[in-house]
Amino acid sequence: MRKPVLIAVGLLVAVMGTIFFFQGIGVLGGSGMTGSTLWAVLGPIIALAGLGLAAFGFRGFRGSKPRQDV
Repeated sequence: MRKPVLIAVGLLVAVMGTIFFFQGIGVLGGSGMTGSTLWAVLGPIIALAGLGLAAFGFRGFRGSKPRQDV
C-alpha cells in the first residue's frame, strides 16, 4: 500500500515542479510566480525530487528483503 502512495505523491510533485518552471519562465501566466527567476530555478529541482520519489516508490527499499521465518 505504501508504494502506490509514494508513486502518486512523487508524480504529483513532479507535475507541480514542471508547472512552477513554466510559470517562472513566463510561459504560464496568472500568478505571482510568473516571470520569476526563483521559480524558473526551483521548478526543475522540485520536479526532479518528485521523479526521484516516484522512482523510489517503484523500486522500494534497495536492501530490504521479505522476512522469512524458519
